[in-house]
Amino acid sequence: MQQCKMDSSASGIVRAKSEQLEAATVMSLSRTASAEAITIPEINISSGLSLPAKPPSGGKKLVGTSPGRKSSNHHVRKSRSAQLKLDLEDVSSGAALSRASSASLGFSFGFTGFNVPLEDTIAGLRHSSDDENAVDLEAGEKKKRMILEPTLPIYLKFSELKYKVILKGVTRSTEKDILNGITGSASPGEVLALMGPSGSGKTTLLSLLGGRINGSTVEGLITYNDESYTKSLKRRIGFVTQDDVLFAHLTVRETLTYSALLRLPNSMSKQQKEERATNVIHELGLDRCQDTMIGGSFVRGVSGGERKRVCIGSEIIINPSLLFLDEPTSGLDSTTALRIIQVLHDIAEAGKTVITTIHQPSSRLFHKFDKLILLGKGSMLYFGKASEAVVYFQSIGCSPLIAMNPAEFLLDLANGNINDVSVPSELDDKVQTEKLGSDTKCDKLTPKDVHEYLVEAYETRVADREKKRLLMPIPIADDLKAKVLSPNREWGASWRQQYSILFWRGLKERRHDYMSWMRITQVITTAIILGLLWWQSDGNTVKGLQDQAGLLFFIAVFWGFLPVFTAIFTFPQERAMLNKERAVDMYRLSAYFMARTTSDLPLDLFLPIIFLLIVYFMAGLRQSPEPFFLSMLTLFLSIVAAQGLGLAIGATLMDIKKATTVASVTVMTFMLAGGFFVKKVPVFISWIRYMSFNYHTYRLLLKVQYGHVPPYLNVNHLDNGVKEVGVMIAMVIGYRLLAYSSLRWMNTTKGA
Repeated sequence: MQQCKMDSSASGIVRAKSEQLEAATVMSLSRTASAEAITIPEINISSGLSLPAKPPSGGKKLVGTSPGRKSSNHHVRKSRSAQLKLDLEDVSSGAALSRASSASLGFSFGFTGFNVPLEDTIAGLRHSSDDENAVDLEAGEKKKRMILEPTLPIYLKFSELKYKVILKGVTRSTEKDILNGITGSASPGEVLALMGPSGSGKTTLLSLLGGRINGSTVEGLITYNDESYTKSLKRRIGFVTQDDVLFAHLTVRETLTYSALLRLPNSMSKQQKEERATNVIHELGLDRCQDTMIGGSFVRGVSGGERKRVCIGSEIIINPSLLFLDEPTSGLDSTTALRIIQVLHDIAEAGKTVITTIHQPSSRLFHKFDKLILLGKGSMLYFGKASEAVVYFQSIGCSPLIAMNPAEFLLDLANGNINDVSVPSELDDKVQTEKLGSDTKCDKLTPKDVHEYLVEAYETRVADREKKRLLMPIPIADDLKAKVLSPNREWGASWRQQYSILFWRGLKERRHDYMSWMRITQVITTAIILGLLWWQSDGNTVKGLQDQAGLLFFIAVFWGFLPVFTAIFTFPQERAMLNKERAVDMYRLSAYFMARTTSDLPLDLFLPIIFLLIVYFMAGLRQSPEPFFLSMLTLFLSIVAAQGLGLAIGATLMDIKKATTVASVTVMTFMLAGGFFVKKVPVFISWIRYMSFNYHTYRLLLKVQYGHVPPYLNVNHLDNGVKEVGVMIAMVIGYRLLAYSSLRWMNTTKGA
C-alpha cells in the first residue's frame, strides 16, 4: 500500500513537471498570445530515415496556461531551455532538413487562423535560449551575443574561374590545371563553405576571390558589387590564413590593439581605436586570456581555439564587408570548432559576406553553412544551399547506404569513393558499354568514372541555372556600388605613426630573445674568459702590445660575427607576417623597414656595453675616459655595419639555410682580410680588405688605444681615422639600402 502511494506520488510529480514543461513550451512558441493547440507529427525524411517526435510533442495537444502560472512557467522554461534547444536541434539536423528547406518537409503548427513555418519557430526558440544561456563553449562562461557594426554590403560573383600553374622541369615546362570553370556567388548575411578533398583547389579558389592571386594564368570574372577588384578593396576585405601568423611574445590585447592602431581609419583617435580592440575582445570571448601571451612552439600561450579567434579578431576589427577564412577549424576539437563557426555566423548576421574553406566538418558544423561549393580535382560538383546538397545527389542516383555524416558522404563522392554509396544504374551501364571493346577485365567503377559522372551531372542540371542567376542585378543602389571603388590607397596611420607603432611593437616582441639569460650568459662568459687570458696586459712592451693587438682584433671579429648571424634571421623569420600585413596595406614598407632596423639598436647595444666594461678593465687597456668611450663608439659602429650586412643577406635570399651559408663565407673572408693574419696581401685580391668592417674596426681600435701605431704591427696609412669612419658609415647605409631594395623587389614581384 505504501509502495503504491509512492508510485502514485512519483507519477504525480512527473505529470506536474510534464505539464509545466508543456506550458513552458507553449510560452516559448507564442509570447504574444496563448496557444490553443500545437501538434508535431512524426517526421519522415526522403532518404528513408525517420525522426520520431519527442515528448511532449508526440501527437499530444498542449493546452495554454492561465496568467496566474506565468511566473512559475517562466522559471521552468529557463531551467529547461538547454534541453529543449537540444531536442529542436536534433529535429532540425536531419539529412534533408535545414532552416532553408524545412517548409518542404510538411511541418505545420496550428494556431488561431494562420500557420507558422518551422524554421521561424525554431529560430525564435533558439533566439530565446541563446539570449539567456549564451555560453562560451571553451571557457564555460556566459558571454554577450556578438554585436557588430553595420558595414557596406558586398555581393561577390565569380564566373568560369580557371587557374593553372606552370611546372618547370629540366628540359621542358608543363602546365597543370588547378581550377576548371568555377562559378558561384555569395551575398551579405551568408556563410559560404568551400569543401573538397585535399588538393581539390579550395585554398586556391579562396585566394583568387580574396585578391591574393593574380596574373596571366587566371581566367574568368570576379566582381564585387558588379565591379572588378581594386587595391582599395583591401580595407574592406579580411583574410584569415590557415596558419596562425602571430607574434608569440605579444599578449592578446597587444596584438589586437596594434592591429587596430595600424588598420583603422586615420580619422579615429587613438582612444577610439583602443576601445574598438577592447570591444572585439569582448565579442570574441577573449576576456579571460586578454593579458596572456599568444605563445608559439617554445613559448606557452593561449589555446588553439583562442589563437584562431585572435586571428579572426585581427581581421574583423576593421569591420570588413568580406571575410575569407582558410580552414579555420583545422586542428581544433569539435566543440571549439563549433564555437568558431558560431562566431562566423554572428559576423554574417551583421550583414557581412563570409567565405570559408572547410576540410571535414562534423554534422553539426555542416548544417550551419548557408551555401556550399563542393570541389573535386578542381571542378565544380555542387553549388547551392548546404541543406539541399544531399537531396541533390540523391536526385542523381547517389545515396548513402548507411547513416553517415553528410560531409563524409559528400567527400567520399568527391574522392570517387563509392563504398556504402549507391550509384545510378545508368552509370554502371555506361561504364560497362565503354569497356566492352577494351581488354580491361575490371568491372568496378573507378574514381575517374565517378568524378566524370558528377561533373557532367552538375553541368547539365545546375550549371546553366546558376549562370543565369549571376546575370540578375544585385539589390543594391548605385551609390553604394560606387563606394567599392576608390582611386586612392588609404592608410590607417601616417608614416610617423606607423613607424612609432611598429618600433614599440618590435621592441616588445624581441626583447625576450635579446634579453634571454642564455644570450647574456654567452656574452658575459666570453668577456670574463678574455679578461682572464689578457689579465692586466702590459702595453709598454713589444710583446704585451702585440698581445693587446690580438685582443682588439678578436673584439672586432666577435662583434662583427654575432650581429651578422643575428640579423640574417630577421626578414626570413618574419616573411610570413610581412606578407600577411602588407597584403592588407597595414603599413608602408619603408615605415616597417625603418622601425624594424632601429628597434634592434637599443637591444643590440646593451650587451656590448657590458662586454666592454668587463674586458676593458680586466685586460688593462688605457685607463682614461676618452679612449674608453671612443672604443665604445667604434664598437657600436662595427655592430651597426655588421647588422646591415646580415639584413642585406637575409632580405636578398629569404632562406635561412642559404643565408647562413653565404654569411659564413662572407664573415670568414672579411676576418682573414682584416689585416691581422695576413700582413702582405696580393694586389689582385687586396681590394677585399676595404669591404671588410673587421679591417676598419681593427684599425680604429688601434688608433684609439695607441694614437701613433708602432710600425711592427704592420698597420700602414693610418692617419686620423676619418677615412675608416667614413667607410663604416657608408657600409651602414649601403647594406641597408640593399636590404630595403630586396624587400621592395620581393613585394613588387608578388604584386603587394
